[in-house]
Amino acid sequence: MSTLRLKEKLQALQCHFTWNFEIRDKVHAAHILQTLALRIAHTHYQNQPTLLAMQAYFCHLQGQYEDALQSLREAEEILQRDHPDNFPRQVLVIYGNYAWIYYHLAHYDLVEFYLDKVRKICSSLKSRSPHAAQIPEIHAQKGWSLLAAGFRNGIEATECFQMALREDKANGELLAGLAIAVFASWTHSHKPVHREAAKKKLAAILHEQQQNYEAKVYLAKILKRANRQEAEALLEDVVQNSLDPEVLRNAAKFFQPEFPEQAIAILQRAISLNPTYHLLPYDLGVCYKKQLEKAKSGREEILAAAIEAFKKAVQKDPASVFSRLALAEMYGENTPHYQEEIYLNLLSEMPSLSKRCQQAVYLHWGDFLFYKQKSVWEAAKMYKAGFTIPDNYLERPQLKSRLEEVAGEFQQSSQTSEAEAIRDFIQENESPWYMGRSTGGNNRAGD
Repeated sequence: MSTLRLKEKLQALQCHFTWNFEIRDKVHAAHILQTLALRIAHTHYQNQPTLLAMQAYFCHLQGQYEDALQSLREAEEILQRDHPDNFPRQVLVIYGNYAWIYYHLAHYDLVEFYLDKVRKICSSLKSRSPHAAQIPEIHAQKGWSLLAAGFRNGIEATECFQMALREDKANGELLAGLAIAVFASWTHSHKPVHREAAKKKLAAILHEQQQNYEAKVYLAKILKRANRQEAEALLEDVVQNSLDPEVLRNAAKFFQPEFPEQAIAILQRAISLNPTYHLLPYDLGVCYKKQLEKAKSGREEILAAAIEAFKKAVQKDPASVFSRLALAEMYGENTPHYQEEIYLNLLSEMPSLSKRCQQAVYLHWGDFLFYKQKSVWEAAKMYKAGFTIPDNYLERPQLKSRLEEVAGEFQQSSQTSEAEAIRDFIQENESPWYMGRSTGGNNRAGD
């Protein structure tokens, strides 16, 4: 069979290679691999094989093909052990991933071997397609995978779990997946309808699954403003009993803005459980930064702690642009030449960075030029470069705000034409879909 014909069959499969995860670069893939390892170790659900299969996909993006195949072998073994009666329906995604990986390795006989396995299962299910089946198991696996790739996929994940539940309405695990997906949708849309639906669904899940600490953290976040006491009671249980560093990290985020000291204690416990997880020292540094903003005494000690935390985050994940930017900002308190050095290094790496990271570098470097070096023209160039990237991340509205500030600076110094040029530039580059749209944010846990 020709490779072109093989590729056509592969593209018809339902697996991680044909699902859209919006992975724009290998740095993002490396980040997801780290968070996936935690999810696989601590998942509350029977979705470990799905996450292992997803791990195989991201290993492939990194060129780690033997690791990818090992992940698939582990996934297959777990399914054979835990789902002996339902194994063919459960294993379709894994066989699809096998086929794709062997295609990339140019082992075409093995590609055909796994395509044939998929075809036989689909035929036994009387599927309309020889290489795909519309069954609850597939919908659920796609839903869990979308959530693991980032909460920005919440709406699509919600649709997956809704389709899965059509044939299995009382399945507690699918209902939990739906609750988390609706919560994810709310975190990126902030629509009241999603908030109320997530609140109701998460509460129902906790009624049945009292040790589901992930669901408790999410419900606490929804209740934070309306019922702070109940939210804190949920989190107290989480902090005392959960052994999942990612769940504890999310619990710490609840306290981070108003009570950084409490968040620091939770993060330190999480670090004791998993000293290698790169996002923990990053979040710890953010807490020290919050402390520094409010501190009237002991600032040097807090600053030193923040620098040390961000340095550890960079050591554990050298590719993390946000850890490096945070470290630069802290260095800027006392040693701006270190701050400038980090920015210049990041600028030299700009072509290899994701659009989100590029926007962040332009914003931070522009701020350094604008506020510290008083180079208004140079800062304006950086802000413009960042704002021309249309991707609607948190940095884009900040870049717009800075450009408006630059325009005001020009206006005050009677450079009216320059001020008008900046305002015209903003209007020209503000995409129609951007107007009035929520910035959503980035859940660095995977998104």
